[in-house]
Amino acid sequence: MTRLPKSITIIAAALAVSVSVAACGEQKIQVAADSPQRHAAEVFKQRCAGCHTFSAAGTRGSAANIRTRERTDGPNFNVRHECVERVLYAIQNGGFSGAVMPGNIVVGREADEVAEFVARYAGRQAGARPEGMGDAANGFRCTSQTPEPSDTTENQSQQSGSADSGSGPGE
Repeated sequence: MTRLPKSITIIAAALAVSVSVAACGEQKIQVAADSPQRHAAEVFKQRCAGCHTFSAAGTRGSAANIRTRERTDGPNFNVRHECVERVLYAIQNGGFSGAVMPGNIVVGREADEVAEFVARYAGRQAGARPEGMGDAANGFRCTSQTPEPSDTTENQSQQSGSADSGSGPGE
């Protein structure tokens, strides 16, 4: 093999390896680009990815193993249901302990959007929300396993008709 083709082969192989390694570890946001909640997913990825795992936003910040957990690891929202009000409280007050998460990490309308986004997609890998969660009596507007954002007709009827029940489809 002559020197030039051998060099080209080595460069091509190095380029292929570097491209495949560069793609490792980068998770994509799982919310459709035309979804009204896409912006909230992007904000979550920018501001919350270091500490929270959440597939919908393409983040992996929580410890996968409890024995390797660090103090700064936030909840894994793939396996934890959340309510809008609880997420807003955490955003505004630096989590529930106030010791690790910065308070007001997102503010204004973006905070509301991120809270709605987290409440909508959180707990998808946890299964159905336990019975009684989200009732008007407990003061939370829990939304779990709601229809995908592309199904706006069903989503609008759920928001207007069953806000007091806290039950979504499949619950």
